[in-house]
Amino acid sequence: MSPAEPSRIETIAAELGLSPTEFEPYGWYKAKLAPGYVPPPRRARYVGVSAVTPTPLGEGKTVVTIGLSMALCRAGHKAVATLREPSRAPVFGIKGGGAGGGRSMLLPMEDINLHFTGDLPAVSAANNLLAAMVDNHVARNRTPRLDAEGISWRRVVDVSDRGLSQITTGSGGRKLALRRETGFDLTAASEVMAILALARDMADLRARLGLIIVGLSPSGDPVTAEDIGAAGSMAALLRDALRPNLAQTSEHTPAFVHTGPFANIAHGNSSVLADLAAVGLADFVVTESGFGADCGAEKLFHIKCRASGITPDVEVLVCSARAIKLHSGRFDVHPGKPLPDALLAEDLDALRAGAVNLEAHLDHLRAFGLPVVVAVNRFPTDHEAELDELCRLAREAGASQAVVCDVYARGGEGGEELADAVASAKPASFRELYPLDAPLEDKLRILATRIYGADDIDLSPGASKALARLTKLGFGALPVCVAKTQYSLSHDPKLSGRPRGYRFPIREVRLSAGAGFVYALTNNIRTMPGLPGTPAALGIDVDESGAITGLF
Repeated sequence: MSPAEPSRIETIAAELGLSPTEFEPYGWYKAKLAPGYVPPPRRARYVGVSAVTPTPLGEGKTVVTIGLSMALCRAGHKAVATLREPSRAPVFGIKGGGAGGGRSMLLPMEDINLHFTGDLPAVSAANNLLAAMVDNHVARNRTPRLDAEGISWRRVVDVSDRGLSQITTGSGGRKLALRRETGFDLTAASEVMAILALARDMADLRARLGLIIVGLSPSGDPVTAEDIGAAGSMAALLRDALRPNLAQTSEHTPAFVHTGPFANIAHGNSSVLADLAAVGLADFVVTESGFGADCGAEKLFHIKCRASGITPDVEVLVCSARAIKLHSGRFDVHPGKPLPDALLAEDLDALRAGAVNLEAHLDHLRAFGLPVVVAVNRFPTDHEAELDELCRLAREAGASQAVVCDVYARGGEGGEELADAVASAKPASFRELYPLDAPLEDKLRILATRIYGADDIDLSPGASKALARLTKLGFGALPVCVAKTQYSLSHDPKLSGRPRGYRFPIREVRLSAGAGFVYALTNNIRTMPGLPGTPAALGIDVDESGAITGLF
């Protein structure tokens, strides 16, 4: 299905209520908010979109986010979608394009999936400048002294390249080229990306960059980016990247597409600044959180909302009949391979068995005091009996409403019932699951037991020592960000459905002082994944006219 022809960005900006001095066009179809733009006070209802635990099939969360915003506009509301910028790692790797699809996509689709306005390259440049300055600082014996063995800062790249995950630098033998073991992470997994997403203005960005801890002194004290003089130059590289990007949907409604932290590793939500602008300009803001509600939505509530001061009014939980059937554990599905015929056949028993995953997400979303609308995303192979049963199961499990949506095939028209359900949702009594003054270990335990379904947590000796050290250093009042698999509520991607009766292992704890959270890693979570057996890059090409194919 070919994308629609976009409207000129000046038209989108004017309809949103932006004056010509409040945005800067980046070509015909995209723009950035003007430097120093001050958003109006909040007026919008804030709608989160998350999903059940994702499977290799995908539930269509981005498509539903875009389609819902378009449907709300069709109903006479001024609605804006706020979404993350796709990383080129999954675009060319396991997922393909990250700008929606069918009749519910972002435009200009090719730009958003590739270089867009240059934000991700700016993040990479700032991150890697700091890495270079760290090595130079040590090689020249500058003060404060930084122990080469204690350097924790790594380089980043926006491509899945597992060969770079562990490298040795300085192997050429030059005097000022520091030889040490290090590696690369994905740009979207970096602390610089998280900082950009959470900063409220330029002063906040500059201050957060200065707080980044790059390593330890010989006496064990933290050394920061400010200490080695790198924060100012990093801020200069990120000056324009801090400004939210304005794009549009396939029905020419507005969308802010800004920053792209991963939700299985980082906090998984678009920028605070985009949301602050959107809630002042619209009646409804529809914001997507990454992966399942146990990842992106939890981090939206505990990390991003605390940074922005915006609390959600309603949560939309996206699921599909085929994904729920897969959570029964009765089917074997692999990325890139055809779906088994048995999964596509009508199977109400498998649907009911897999609904435990839907129930788990409803339970923990409602624990935040939110009304939850379940959006059953229709696929062409779906059976009406399964869709009806899934809506019934969702309502029985506590959803305020459950509706089938068909926004991929029909655009905003296919989301009108979902828009009505969202607009009529009862007011929320939002609450976090843990206070910031709770001990770090207790915060992790609350997430593990109340959201992931574990009996308790198991801290490695190193993780336990790290928690004690961070508390002693004054970081105990930060929120926690758990890096875990997105393919299970638990730490184990093989455990589908609603795992129970297990202990949640935490092997390592790190500090993201600039981003403002403590970072807990489980099992073998990777900050630099490799390409899959059949990467999406194999299907992407350019025809003789220059048109890009294979991105959607």
